[in-house]
Amino acid sequence: MLSVLVGNIKGGCGKTTIATHLASSFAATGLKTVIADCDRQKSSLNWLKRRDESAPVVTGLDWSKDLGSAPKGIDRLVIDAPAAMHHKDVEDLIAIADVVVVPVLPGAFDQDATAHFLKKLSEVKAVRKNKRVVAIVGNRLRLGLKATEQLDVFFASLGFPVVARLRDSQIYPSVAALGSSVLEAKERRARDYAAEWTPLLDLLAKQD
Repeated sequence: MLSVLVGNIKGGCGKTTIATHLASSFAATGLKTVIADCDRQKSSLNWLKRRDESAPVVTGLDWSKDLGSAPKGIDRLVIDAPAAMHHKDVEDLIAIADVVVVPVLPGAFDQDATAHFLKKLSEVKAVRKNKRVVAIVGNRLRLGLKATEQLDVFFASLGFPVVARLRDSQIYPSVAALGSSVLEAKERRARDYAAEWTPLLDLLAKQD
């Protein structure tokens, strides 16, 4: 089983979008996939409720109060982490994760929070000894804006790889409202956005 933690201490950076897209991608390839929602808002679980019955199956777990354990016999576990994580929370979640995906938005506040979170990650023994893969994802990017350019400068200062850059688009809330993802959407305009996920999906495929 491959376990992927999607986390950052900054709220609103797109953790649930990343988590649900990864889960839908895994399920689409026939992998038995579970998404564990650790946030009290239960956004991932609400996404599952809107999912069409004909879509590839993703099973949901409610970990909003306590961390549980993954069911036996599954292939992929995606963990949608809460925003307010203390050091122990980070350690507990990393203990059950193989890969940590960290979404970050353009903007000083998001960059400051992400830098603080990455510092926390660096202090965890498993990360420090390179026993966990950490992947940064630039999210909701708007090309040509100064904030996006500044984010690239911020990326260059990190000690972790930036594996994907995802543009901002209204297609994301549209597919979320259907319990779907741009990776599953059939609209022509979704294809370009879906292609931006390829580097991250390729990285995860290599972890098997």
